[in-house]
Amino acid sequence: MEFIDIKKPSKEEQRAAMESYNALAATIEQLHSENPEIEIEETEEKIKIPLSALKLLAKILKEISQGRPISIVPIATEMTTQAAAELLGCSRPHVVKLLEEGKIAYTKVGKHRRIKYEDVINYRKKIKAEQKGIISEIMELDEESGLYDT
Repeated sequence: MEFIDIKKPSKEEQRAAMESYNALAATIEQLHSENPEIEIEETEEKIKIPLSALKLLAKILKEISQGRPISIVPIATEMTTQAAAELLGCSRPHVVKLLEEGKIAYTKVGKHRRIKYEDVINYRKKIKAEQKGIISEIMELDEESGLYDT
C-alpha cells in the first residue's frame, strides 16, 4: 500500500464542495432507487451509481467543505508494518511487537508481515477507547480525593 501526499483543500475547493454537498444531500433525500442515474451536464453522459456510493460522495464533500483532507483506502487493503506504524503514530518495531504479541492480526508473505488496514483501524479505536476510560477514571479519582473542583 502506498501513501500519497494528501493536501488540505483550497478555499475555492471548500466553497465548491459545500455547494455540491448541499445540493447532493438534498437530492439523496428524494431518491428511492438503489442505483440512481446521474447526468454529467458537460458531456450529457448518464451514469448509474449505487446509492451507497453517492452517500459516500456526500460525506467526502462535507469533509472537504470543512477544509479536511481526504484519503480513501479499501478496508481489505493490506499494509506493511511501516505503513501501519505511520497510521498509528508509533515506530515500526513497536508495531512488530504488537503483531508478535497477537494484539493485531497479520499474515506473512515470505519474510514480510502484512496487516489488514481494517485490523489497524480497529486496534487504534480500541486503544483510544481504553485511553478515554483511563482518563475518566483518573478524573473520578481526582474528584473523590478533592483534587478536582466541581
